Amino acid sequence: MKFALFYEIPVPRPWGEDSELVAYRNTLEQAIAGDRFGWHAVWTVEHHFLQEYSHCSNPEVLYGAIAARTERIRLGYGVRLMPKPYNHPVRTAESVAVLDLLSGGRVDLGTGRSATRAELEGFGVDPAESRRMWQEAIEHVVGCWTNEEYEFSGEFWQMPRRRVQPKPWQKPHPPLWGATTSDEGHAQVGDLGLGLCSFAVGLPPSEVKRKIDIYRAAVAGCSAPIGAFVHDQAATFTMAMCAPDRDAAIAEARESFEWYPKTGARQIGTLTDWMAERNQDLGSYSYAADMKKTDDEGTLDLLSLEYLMDANACVLGTPEECVEACRQYEAAGVDLLLCLVNPYKVSHESVMQTIELMGTEVIPAFAD
Repeated sequence: MKFALFYEIPVPRPWGEDSELVAYRNTLEQAIAGDRFGWHAVWTVEHHFLQEYSHCSNPEVLYGAIAARTERIRLGYGVRLMPKPYNHPVRTAESVAVLDLLSGGRVDLGTGRSATRAELEGFGVDPAESRRMWQEAIEHVVGCWTNEEYEFSGEFWQMPRRRVQPKPWQKPHPPLWGATTSDEGHAQVGDLGLGLCSFAVGLPPSEVKRKIDIYRAAVAGCSAPIGAFVHDQAATFTMAMCAPDRDAAIAEARESFEWYPKTGARQIGTLTDWMAERNQDLGSYSYAADMKKTDDEGTLDLLSLEYLMDANACVLGTPEECVEACRQYEAAGVDLLLCLVNPYKVSHESVMQTIELMGTEVIPAFAD
């Protein structure tokens, strides 16, 4: 199992004039440290309008800065939003190819469609069309990369024959991943031959395994991948903090580890009322109703750090405890563990400590 740093880039209130500047400078310093301490990759989200939760709206600029200051660590889009009008497929193909060239072939393209009212409504995306747009966009990106000249006429995008340039350094193209939460989505990602990004924070490894098993069964039968090859790797993400002292780690983690899954679930739950207002069935966003129901019943407020620890649903504690927690994810079939090292307001010093301790004492325990 490999390890990646994972970032939302939260900016907690109260905001000062330099709050966002400090958040980005800290993220850059942490990514550079990840390269130094042997982390496999650094991934960030693309989110829009999600105040405090994520101020990472244009991550490819950050990726360029990281690429210029590192030598080995891979760079993951976690994820690029594919529906129209978030990102045109040609612009995605171009952006990823430039980064792949500048980084010497260190890019992974995670893809997704977003799942919050703030973003979908803000960009005028029809939720009922988002999954079809996601899949069509991936097809066009692959076509742009793997053909000298390419044209397409799809349901959502059209382009006359053109040479889309530059081409990526990795051949036939960078690894492709698909993000999902639902069981149906896990099967679809496998059917398409994409790597899996199972975004289900706060779930115990036993539930992560159940979902990965759905993906494994589907990807094993994939004979016509959407990319140029079947990419059968499975990633999931978890909150992570490592410190020499267990009690200190728990005290530092508590607010952020409890705040993040609650806030994330509530963001997704906003889809339920919005789609009802539009007289639309939730369709492939049916999991949003479960999240809203949990919140309305008050159950979400009961989520505690103790629950997460008892369920092995986070990586927290001394290096020895972190190794044991990570073993649970390895046993669940995870190939890449995306570690959310700052879910909300973990201090920069604590994040840097986690990066170093995991790099020197946890990650080596999983070396081939």
